[in-house]
Amino acid sequence: MIPTRRLALLAVPLVLALGSVPARAALEVGERAPDFTAPAALAGKPFEFRLSQALAQGPVVLYFYPAAFTQGCTIEANSFAQAIDDYKAVNATVIGVSGDDMDTLSRFSVTACGGKFAVASDSKHRIMKDYDVEHAVLPGVANRVSFVISPQGRIIYQYASSNPHQHVDNTLQAVRRWHAESARAR
Repeated sequence: MIPTRRLALLAVPLVLALGSVPARAALEVGERAPDFTAPAALAGKPFEFRLSQALAQGPVVLYFYPAAFTQGCTIEANSFAQAIDDYKAVNATVIGVSGDDMDTLSRFSVTACGGKFAVASDSKHRIMKDYDVEHAVLPGVANRVSFVISPQGRIIYQYASSNPHQHVDNTLQAVRRWHAESARAR
């Protein structure tokens, strides 16, 4: 018998190929981002990620993805890894979140993420539910949604698309825009 989680992950490519339920994000620009703490891995090393702690350092790009080691999620993670220096130039932290277990994410943080940014486990799906990004057809699997959160804890940008190719460009542009506006306000 195939475990439910594994069966759900096997269905992801089928749902995407058939035209999945559109990705959505209930949290809108201007809303307070729900704070969370989650087990995470960076370059294969486990630690506890705290959103509030990351926001104390600058804006946070929080991106949700369906499952580690799937084609689209690997493409997206590689893209974030390649752009990490651009995010760091504007003091932004990148964190990916999925429902994967920590063993899987530890490996994913080394391979697909290149050890450049952390990925966190939402195995109880609490963060997905708080951000309203849980897939409507596949419980426990996140829609592909990216948020940019200001250091004040407000969502300043959100982008929902099952296509992994534009999340980096769009969030980087939003962070740069926020950074420029913040510099002018000082």
